[in-house]
Amino acid sequence: MNQKIYLLVIAFLITLNSFSQNTYVFLGSYNRDLTAASIQVYQLDPLKGKLSKITSVKNIINPSYLTVSPNGKYLYACTDTKTPNAGSVSSFEFNPENKTLTFLNKQSSGGENPVYLSVHKSGKWLVNGNYTEGSVSVHPILENGQIDSIVQNFQYNDGSTHKERQTKSHVHSTVFSPQNDYLILPDLGADKIRCYGFDETQQQPLTAVKVPFLKTDLEAGPRHFTFHPNEKWGYCIEEMSGSISAYQYKNGTLKQIQRIAAHPDEITEGFESSDIHISPDGKFLYATNRGKENNIAIFSIDGNGLLKNIGYQSTLGKHPRIFAIDESGKFLVVTNVNSGNVVVFKRNEKTGMLKKTGNEVRMENVSCVQIKRI
Repeated sequence: MNQKIYLLVIAFLITLNSFSQNTYVFLGSYNRDLTAASIQVYQLDPLKGKLSKITSVKNIINPSYLTVSPNGKYLYACTDTKTPNAGSVSSFEFNPENKTLTFLNKQSSGGENPVYLSVHKSGKWLVNGNYTEGSVSVHPILENGQIDSIVQNFQYNDGSTHKERQTKSHVHSTVFSPQNDYLILPDLGADKIRCYGFDETQQQPLTAVKVPFLKTDLEAGPRHFTFHPNEKWGYCIEEMSGSISAYQYKNGTLKQIQRIAAHPDEITEGFESSDIHISPDGKFLYATNRGKENNIAIFSIDGNGLLKNIGYQSTLGKHPRIFAIDESGKFLVVTNVNSGNVVVFKRNEKTGMLKKTGNEVRMENVSCVQIKRI
């Protein structure tokens, strides 16, 4: 077999393998109607971006944020969110062959109003942030995918300068570092990005670090955080300021290198920036703005990690809380809470621009989307 034929065979096998896997879209919602589907699962067409419904789950209150286990077998959700004196995290088993999503168990989230959760790359740990309570909780994950009771819970009481929104801590996300050896916690209420070491071999994996937090600009309201694929840079969307701060990252430490607006110049107040993600190729960053804007801000990333705004795309709905980019980098899916619609965009991998494709999905109060190739 000559080299040309050999390379063609390898390319064919790679393509065949990619199509043997399926890409699934998981949707969560703010839903108190136990008779209505509060989590829905769709399959994403890898060519046209069309969403086809696979299954759904009822009897779950406000599964507002979701995350999928590294192996794709389990789905975890923040549940009982925005419920006074309540808050939980729940586990589900996903079986794509049988097209089922089965509730496994739930545990207390360790604080009121859980809003974000992440699974360690080992699949053995779940960490969630409680917004109203201003705390972070760590749960072991059992071999069957169920969530065990809390082994660590840290409560914060410090706030910042905004008299209404920053009277106390509001942890808004829990993000593992690229090597999963640190945990980054943007705290909207305290204008801090907190940090812990994470030792997966210990019964209590969160460990103190020399620099326990980075202070952001006052009334920034740090919300969500994402790392660049090269693991050298990190980016935080600031809900209250409508800005993105870029950081150099190394061994759990952050050094700010840029702060740039996530909104058009004509928008001067009432910012409600929400989510942030980077394309798999590391060339573009995307951030959502709610409120007056309802758009996706698009940035190019240069060789030093700095951002340049290159445009905006309407989300074609109202209040885009969470969005996700599929692992191929071809599609971006956004959830619009107030208009109850899910929109798929095709991503131009050369320019970073977005164009609506596939079909819209309707889901009342849809609040979260996660995408996983299995």
